[in-house]
Formats: sequence, structure tokens, C-alpha cells
Amino acid sequence: MGWLKRVFGLGAPGTEDEGEGNVVENASVNPEVTDETIPPERVGLNGEYDQSGLAKRVVLAFDQDPELDDEERLWVAQTGGKIVLKGTVSSQEILDKMVAVASEVNGTTDVDTSQTEVSE
Repeated sequence: MGWLKRVFGLGAPGTEDEGEGNVVENASVNPEVTDETIPPERVGLNGEYDQSGLAKRVVLAFDQDPELDDEERLWVAQTGGKIVLKGTVSSQEILDKMVAVASEVNGTTDVDTSQTEVSE
């Protein structure tokens, strides 16, 4: 099971289980916002307003990175432009990679790992 499916109940873009039309085949991790009234942290997978848009785009970025398998005991949330990682990861290397990937998603201002443990 991928990040997007586990955390938000949405399937990967372009798959049969992509959910109730919430994800499109060409969903982008950094969609271009055509309506400047939507803050970057609220842009959803399809460019629409979404309260959890940034978190969804971050988990999509995790799914699209072949080095990041789903860490089943880790959750992704957002507070404004800050991504909050909560739970347990398998290694410090994986956590560092997640921080790097999340930081590159448009709208991310910070990544908080204070609620994350490494199970090494």
C-alpha cells in the first residue's frame, strides 16, 4: 500500500483505485497555481483548494520517490506551510530523505520531525 492510499485513502494517480476522482493522471507534486487566491499550502492534487493539499502533495512525492517505501508507522500532517511527521521510521537515513523530499514540495515552509522516532 502506498503513502497516498494509507494516509488519505486515495490511490496513485492513473490507477483503478485512485479514489473518487480526487486524483488525476497528471497530478503534479508542484502544480502551477492559476488562481493566485489559493495559498500554496492549500493547493490540492488537482490545483483545487484543499485544506490538506500540501500534506497530500507531500505524500504523493513520497510515493513517487523510489527510495521511499511506505513507512507504515509514520503519518504526515500539515499546519499551514509546515509539514509534521509523526510516528516511527526505520532509519535516520529514511527520515533525512523524507525531510529533503517534503522540503522541495511547493508551499512547504518547514518540516517538523519532533514527533518522529527512529527505530534502529
